[in-house]
Order: sequence, then structure tokens, then C-alpha cells
Amino acid sequence: MGSKSRMQGKVSPEPNATQVYVGIDVCKERLDVYLHPVGKTVSVNNDPNGIKRLKRLLKPHNVALVVMEATGKLHRLAHRSLSASGFRVAVVNPLRSRLFAEAIGMLAKTDRVDARMLAILGDTLDPAVTEPPSELLEGLQELVRGRQAATDERTTLLNRRGASKTKCLIRELNRQARALETSLSHLDAEIKRLIQSDPCLARRFEILVSIPGVGEVIAAAIVGELREIGTLSAKETGMLAGLAPIACDTGDTIGARHIRGGRAHLRNSLYMGALNASRFNPALKQFHDRLVAKGKLAKVALTAVMRKLLVLANTLVRQDRLWEPNHA
Repeated sequence: MGSKSRMQGKVSPEPNATQVYVGIDVCKERLDVYLHPVGKTVSVNNDPNGIKRLKRLLKPHNVALVVMEATGKLHRLAHRSLSASGFRVAVVNPLRSRLFAEAIGMLAKTDRVDARMLAILGDTLDPAVTEPPSELLEGLQELVRGRQAATDERTTLLNRRGASKTKCLIRELNRQARALETSLSHLDAEIKRLIQSDPCLARRFEILVSIPGVGEVIAAAIVGELREIGTLSAKETGMLAGLAPIACDTGDTIGARHIRGGRAHLRNSLYMGALNASRFNPALKQFHDRLVAKGKLAKVALTAVMRKLLVLANTLVRQDRLWEPNHA
């Protein structure tokens, strides 16, 4: 009877004992999947039905880790669905995976080759599992980035208007600028509504705006882009934002330190915060002026203020307290 039930497919097969690493190359329409060391390749649609099919294909295997690249919004559905079904999913930086591919001699680049390379990367490097953000946090991040794009567009329009001589063109540019101002107002209202709808995010926002030099726009960007805030060390905070100076030494030569990598949207928002803080935050202004007096370039001093500002924000959130000019 038991044998007959298994033949009819009523009893799920036991997972294979061999640990399997799954690489997924993500594009808009399709997910190319490779199972290592099984050597199995499959392609499914990048939609709920395709991901259901993928999970059915993975069920008989002992999946140790699923690895995919960060691709803006395209990987989010698969990431969230697989994580919700109990799979361990790591989302890696595309640059890291490309450098790994070249290091192991995998120079060709196709969707199937990339899927295989990601599976091997998972087996070799064992990247950390990436927990998917909440839908509210994803929505906030999307709004914050949309606002940044609208702000850049407004700056471009104003620059064009300043260089224009034709009255008709100036009127049209003014109309577009007014429309963007209205759009920015709507985005600001929705960003604030989302933040206030979650007590944890609202408290983080309250703490951040208490710091001199950090306005509501910058605070919203930090809340949206750095969901780990309050749980990081000072070094981890700088690395995540791409603000930690990277050593470049060889032999007796000590090379110049440069920042690289990290979250560009967060770093861009912090730039304006550092400009304000270096003028209006007494401690950070003193820190900035001291670096400049020592001969540091203005950009280097401002980058240091960006890093110190973010570390301060992380510390305040961890301690759950507002900024004070003279904290004990």
C-alpha cells in the first residue's frame, strides 16, 4: 500500500542527503537556475507561478543556500518568496560575483554561466544570508529614491532655465519645475505617512532629526536605506555606506586611502547632511575644521564628517535616545 501511494505521488520524496547550492541569474522575464554539484539547469518565469514551479523543483533536494545578485527590484519577488518558504537566500553584490567568476577562470558571461557561477560562489565563499526587508520598508526605499530622482531632475531643469534666453522655453521650463515641486510635496507627504505608520521607523526618524544638520529628507533616506541602523559597529556602518577608507599598501609603499562600494543612494543623501552638519553641528563643525587645519583636502574632510555623522546616528538609535549637545 505504501509502495502504491509513493508510485501515485501521494508521498513526497525524501530530500537528497547531498547539499545543493542554487545559483539564480535574474532578469525581468526569467530566472535561470543552476544546481551545484548536481549539474541541473532550469529556467522559469520571474513571476509567482514560475517561482512556485522553482520551489517544487528544489523541494526534493537538500538546499544549503540560494545565491542571487542584487538587481534593483527584479530579484525581490524571488528573494521574498524563497525566504518565506524556508530557503536560505544570499543576495550578493554583482561586482563581487563578477570578480569571483574571473578569479576561477569563468570569463564567458551568459545567463546560464552566471547562474552556475553564483552556485559555485555559494559553495566556495558561503556568503551571509540576506533577510528580505518588509514590504513597508521596500515601499519607503522606493519613495525615497523616487524623490532623489525628482530632485535631480528639478536641478537639471533650473540649470537649463538659467542658461535659456527664449521666453517660450523659459515658460515651459517654469511649468515643468512647478509640476516637479508639486510632485515632491506629494512624495514628502507619503514618505512621512509611511514612516509614522510604523512605531519603530517613527522612533528612528525622531532620533535622526534631532541631530543638528539632519533634516527630514536626509533622515528619511537613512531610515529607508539603512534598515540595519542601531545594530552595527562603527566599522560596519562605514563599510555599508561605502565611507570606510580602504587600505592600498604594498611592500614599503603606503598608498592613499579611498572609499569604494557601499550603498550609493545612502552616501549621496549623507553628502548634503554632512554639508549642513559641518556648519551647524558644533561637534562636527569642530571636527571638520580640525581636519582642514591639518591640511586635509576639503572633500576628504567632508567624507570624514559623513562617516562620523552616520556613526553618530547609529549610536543614538542603538541607545534609543535623542541627540544632546552635552551628553554624559
